[in-house]
Amino acid sequence: MTATKSVARQARVVVLLREMPTSMIIVTLVGALCVMGTVMVGSASEIVSIETYGSAWSILIRQCMWLALGTLVMVVTSRMDYRKWRRFARLFMLVAFGGLVVVLVPHLAVKATGVSRWIGFGSFDVQPSEIMKLALAVFGADLVVRKQEAGGAERTVIGPLLFVTVAAAGLVLAEPDMGTAVVLGCIGLSVLFVSGVSFRPILKVGGLIALVAVVVSLVDPYRRERLLSFLNPTAHASGSGYQVVQSLIGLGSGHILGVGLGDGTEKWGFLPNPHSDFIFSVIGQELGLVGTLGVLALLGALCWFGLRAANRAADRFGGLLAVAIVAWFAVETVINVGAVIGLLPVTGIPLPLISYGGSSLVITMAGAGVLVSIARGEQTAGEGRLTVGHRTGAGHRIRAG
Repeated sequence: MTATKSVARQARVVVLLREMPTSMIIVTLVGALCVMGTVMVGSASEIVSIETYGSAWSILIRQCMWLALGTLVMVVTSRMDYRKWRRFARLFMLVAFGGLVVVLVPHLAVKATGVSRWIGFGSFDVQPSEIMKLALAVFGADLVVRKQEAGGAERTVIGPLLFVTVAAAGLVLAEPDMGTAVVLGCIGLSVLFVSGVSFRPILKVGGLIALVAVVVSLVDPYRRERLLSFLNPTAHASGSGYQVVQSLIGLGSGHILGVGLGDGTEKWGFLPNPHSDFIFSVIGQELGLVGTLGVLALLGALCWFGLRAANRAADRFGGLLAVAIVAWFAVETVINVGAVIGLLPVTGIPLPLISYGGSSLVITMAGAGVLVSIARGEQTAGEGRLTVGHRTGAGHRIRAG
C-alpha cells in the first residue's frame, strides 16, 4: 500500500512539472543556484578575503553586488522579447570581437596571474570572452535561421558559423584561455548540430581544429605542464598538480554529509581559488556528497528545462538560441567539475551561478534571462518546433519533458 502511495505521489509530481510553466521552473532553479552560490562563496572566501582585503566579508560583499547587477540584467533579458536580439546580432558580435582584440593590446588589458582576460574601468573589470558566449549564441541562431529561410546551401550556414566560432576561440586561446575557447567551440557546434546540416564536413573541420589545439597545447610550456599534470596530478603534487591533489583531499574528507558549513579546512590556504574555480571542492568538504549531488541536480535540471524551453519555443530562432545557451551552461559545468575531480585539465572555468565571479556571473544570468524569455512564449510539447534535420522535415524532435 505504501509503495502504491509513493508511486502515485511521484506521478503527481511528474504531472505538476509537466504542467508548470517552464519559465517559472527556470527562474526557481536559477534563484536556488544563486542562493547556494552566495552562501558557499561567503564560506569559501573568508580566509582569502582577510588576506587580500583585510576583511572576511569583502569578497562576499562584492559577490552580492555582482549578483544584484546580474539579477537586474536577468529581469531585463527575461522581460525583453528574445526575437529583438536578432536586430543587433551582428553588431553584438562585432562588439564582442572588439573586446577580445582590445584584451590582447598591451597597456589596455588588465593582467592577472600572467594572463590578459579583462578590460578595466577603474575598479570595474569586464571579461570580453564572457560577452562572446552570449554573442555567439545569438549570432549563430540568427545566422542559421536567416540562411535556411533564404534557401541557401548548407555551406552558407556551415562556413560562416565555423569561421566566426574558430576566430573567436582563437582570440580567446591567445589570452591564453583554453577552457573558454572550448566552451565557444561547443556553443557553435551545438547550433550547427541542431540546425540539421550535414555533420560530415563539420567533423572534418572539428578534427583538424582538435589536432591543432593538441599541437598548440604540447608546444606551449604553460599548457603542456597543465596537461601533463592532469594525467598524473600526484606526480606533480608540489607544482602544477597541487590544486587537483588538494581538491581531491577536500572532496574525500567531506564523506556523505560533510564536515559542516563553514568548517572546511582546505580554504585555509591549502586550496588555491577555493571561492572561484574550485568552489565545488569546498562544497564537497563542507556539505559532503549530498551537497555536491544537490548542486549537480540543480544544474542538470536547469539544462533539462532549458531544452524543454527549446523544444516548446514559438519559433526556430528561439529553439536554436535556447540550445546554444544550454550547451554553454552544460559544458562549463562539465569542465569545472571534471577539473575539480581530476578527470579534466584545470582551465579556470567557473561553475555556473555558483563560483565567485563578476562579468561571468552577470552574463550567465543574462543568458538565463534569455532562456526565461524563450520559455514564456512556449507552446505545448506536441507543438514544439525544434527538430534536428528541420530543413528536410524528417528530423527528430529534442525531447526534454
